[in-house]
Amino acid sequence: MDVILFGATGMVGQGALRACLADARIGRVLVIGRTPTGVSHPKLREIIRADLADHADIEADLAGYDACFWCLGVSSFRMDEARYTKTTYDLTLAAATTLSRLNPAMTFVFVSGAGADSSERGRVMWARVKGRTENAVRCLPFKAVYVFRPGAIQPLRGIRSKTASYRLIYRLASPLFTALKWAVPHWVLTTDSLARAMIRVGREGADQTLLEARDIHALSQRS
Repeated sequence: MDVILFGATGMVGQGALRACLADARIGRVLVIGRTPTGVSHPKLREIIRADLADHADIEADLAGYDACFWCLGVSSFRMDEARYTKTTYDLTLAAATTLSRLNPAMTFVFVSGAGADSSERGRVMWARVKGRTENAVRCLPFKAVYVFRPGAIQPLRGIRSKTASYRLIYRLASPLFTALKWAVPHWVLTTDSLARAMIRVGREGADQTLLEARDIHALSQRS
């Protein structure tokens, strides 16, 4: 399987990148992002660009891939709906529309979030925008689209969030993660387990296209 990865410098994306590079079943990994990952590997190629909404000049580089893992996301903190829509919905749809045209046999995995509002009418802004993005991506002519809605994610192997406030939360919540993993293991995912589930879905698919934390955990255990 050959994989395109967006958001490889974020917390979830770092986990996905490491897992893809370590998996012998994955032949090529193409990272598209604004900043370099700092990782060197024989099967890794990176395309660094300021504008992630326009891919017209690199379409030839995007063809011939089997799966795309969309791990790109931003916090909605202090953002109005217009700006959050631009960085979440518009950016995702611009790339996904191009990829579906170039790779109709591709599996697209969109990492959303627990609580996303697929009705698009709820009171919580970020949930509405995420839900709208989920709905739109699922309408594109890919071979398959899977929406992941993880809740709590524990970073492992030195992975850190790019958001300073999140780093503080994760540091303070570390003992709580340990307790929750023992009490409700299906609710707390790790960057490792999330990546394993993404790779499994990319290679083999899943019984359902909308995957909550419990479903993601189950998939990662079978990988």
